[in-house]
Amino acid sequence: MSLSSAYRPDPRFQSLGADFADPVEAADFPQTVLRYRNDRAAASVGLDGLTDAAWVRNFGRFAPLPDNQPTPLAMRYHGHQFRVYNPDLGDGRGFLFAQLREAGTDRLLDLATKGSGRTPWSRSGDGRLTLKGGVREVLAAGLLEALGAPTSRAFSLVETGEALTRGDEPSPTRSAVLTRLSHSHIRFGTFQRLAYFDRRDLISVLIDHVVETYHPHLGDAPDRPAALLEAVVAASARLLARWMAAGFVHGVLNTDNMVVTGESFDYGPWRFLPRNDPNFVAAYFDQSGLYSFGRQPEAVFWNLQQLAACLTLVGEQAGLLAALNGFSDAYRTALREAILDRLGLEGRGPDHDVELVNAAFRALAEGGEALRWEPFFFDWFGGEASEARALSGPRAGLYDGEAFRAFRARLADYAPDRPERLADAVFQKPEPEELIIDEVEALWAPIDQADDWGPLNAKLDRIEATRRAYGLGVARGEKDAL
Repeated sequence: MSLSSAYRPDPRFQSLGADFADPVEAADFPQTVLRYRNDRAAASVGLDGLTDAAWVRNFGRFAPLPDNQPTPLAMRYHGHQFRVYNPDLGDGRGFLFAQLREAGTDRLLDLATKGSGRTPWSRSGDGRLTLKGGVREVLAAGLLEALGAPTSRAFSLVETGEALTRGDEPSPTRSAVLTRLSHSHIRFGTFQRLAYFDRRDLISVLIDHVVETYHPHLGDAPDRPAALLEAVVAASARLLARWMAAGFVHGVLNTDNMVVTGESFDYGPWRFLPRNDPNFVAAYFDQSGLYSFGRQPEAVFWNLQQLAACLTLVGEQAGLLAALNGFSDAYRTALREAILDRLGLEGRGPDHDVELVNAAFRALAEGGEALRWEPFFFDWFGGEASEARALSGPRAGLYDGEAFRAFRARLADYAPDRPERLADAVFQKPEPEELIIDEVEALWAPIDQADDWGPLNAKLDRIEATRRAYGLGVARGEKDAL
């Protein structure tokens, strides 16, 4: 294998033992056709030098990586799904394949799968992923990263040659296996499973593992459960804020879809907002709007409460309650920073920045369906430095209403952050990159009808150009992270 010096295996999860995961084998697929490889992500873990043939052996046939996990592990967890507790969950069509260190940051990262075959937790499922579902995940992860959200990265997509029947896609439909690169796959539901069985000993083991692996600065905390919850609250608040600033609706904010490192992953019925609409839902089966755009803060906090309930079995209630009570302030701070990043502006202090954020949301509401979500941030990126561009562009007529005049008055007090970004070719175009559902369907159609991957690849190239142009990273002030 052609591995660079950046390849540093560190398979730590397996040390937790049989109470946390089950050894499994990947499905023996009829074929393995490489459809997508993320060489930028691969370079960060020393795997970009793999030939396509070697890539398929590792991410289509799942031959073990050198000095890494000898066998895939299907992780055990429970979870609340639409607020109903489900004790029959676990990795039913995926597994943890490998763990390794990221070059430059030394973060521990997971390579994990979706659609890799049946496991002990598959129940009646076939353990497979549709090719369309894999394409959708590649797109969602790509644009979220470009817009500054902490997200897993689609690492590999391999078509696997099976005909699948699904109720939410025209069938038979093509199959695939996806590999994602993510900071962690330890879910809130991982703790919930241990609490369900009253395994306080294992909850303590898991807390120690998470602290020592992902939050080592908390190693000397006198109350580890409360310190861990405080860190997870902060990370989750930041993730939520970045979703809201991106106009992103996850769709299934169940406790098994939230992880202790505050990263977004597992993109099923996601949507990006076509307009400012707090009632917008992503999943057709979310008939009550539980996980609508505007209710995502409530959903994230509810999930954090479930995690806190698990930690009360081994921690002091007062410290855990204090950690939970920090969520609102953490979210408000994170949302303020996220909107400033989306607008490409330097902050002026909490009070001024809150007024700008409120003005921005009022302007978005005034613009309505004609404005859409993403064009607003694209047109006004850099604040006053983009005024001429915005007022001569395709949406100029929308920017003279009362709310927009108030927003533009606020912008006058703000300096652009790294104004040189506006010279990028991305900002010379009239339209931003979006992923409204109609475009997603239009990108899938040529693949489905003629095996034409050209439009999708061109879209991914434009999303990558957007990522470079915005330079948002995953934390305020970072120019190129993840």
